[in-house]
Amino acid sequence: MSERGEQPTDTARGSRIDSATEAFVAHRNLLFTVAYEMLGSAADAEDVLQEAWLLWAGVDLDTVRDQRAYLVRITTRQALKRLRTLGRRKESYVGPWLPEPLLTAPDVAEDVELADSVSMAMLLVLETLTPTERAVFVLREVFELAYDEIAEAVDKSPAAVRQIAHRARAHVAARRPRGVVSPVEARGALKAFQWAVETGDLQRLLDILAPDVVLLADGGGLKPAALAPVVGADQVARVLRWISPAASLQPAQVNGQPALIVRLDGDIETVVTVRIDDGLITGLYAVRNPEKLSHMERETTVSR
Repeated sequence: MSERGEQPTDTARGSRIDSATEAFVAHRNLLFTVAYEMLGSAADAEDVLQEAWLLWAGVDLDTVRDQRAYLVRITTRQALKRLRTLGRRKESYVGPWLPEPLLTAPDVAEDVELADSVSMAMLLVLETLTPTERAVFVLREVFELAYDEIAEAVDKSPAAVRQIAHRARAHVAARRPRGVVSPVEARGALKAFQWAVETGDLQRLLDILAPDVVLLADGGGLKPAALAPVVGADQVARVLRWISPAASLQPAQVNGQPALIVRLDGDIETVVTVRIDDGLITGLYAVRNPEKLSHMERETTVSR
């Protein structure tokens, strides 16, 4: 074939790639959020997006009726594959496993449902679901996809998806935080917690901690951390003494919730997020594993 005959083909191919790129970029934040909520890991979510892009780049766009739904479908399938691999990896993890924290923009808190869905507390609840239940719950409850669209993503019938959604919804409802906490209430509780830690005021700390508060610390075997959950206000207060007096505590928005970034000599040492019920801190999640802190130096956009 002559060069003149090849030119339109090359041009058409370039135009197709441009169109595919434009569509992918337009939905990228949504796809990242889907993958992250399923995996609890920003690094793995980024890998899933790379895999989804490679699949998407080979699709004939003329055959795609709904680009958003198609992209969510291939992202979900890749995330499900990785989620099953991650499950095996977590079995040998040293100490409690916590999701990878994300520095999020303040406006995320304005979307209460989105902020709740990416919170540490909710991501840990989602960890108790099977991979398929987790995918169905995220796609239905957070992103409001139709049952038939979810069915294509998880290779189940719409009827089966409805049953899975009902089961997952009941499972999550029994374990999720008891009520919605206003941003003002959350910031107030965090400020009281920060003040108590910075001043070493034990009584003030005990006043803000629920009697049955639970602390989970994720060091991943790379940083000192409790290897089992720490339960009870007295025990948690004692463990919190590991925060060095030389450390600085910086309020931040992490996973759509108020949190503290603990820095030592300018470097992030720990990210502490909280769960609040009835004005008291009922859960503390301290991520210390340095491999999980790379997304804390810049904001990550989540959306739905």
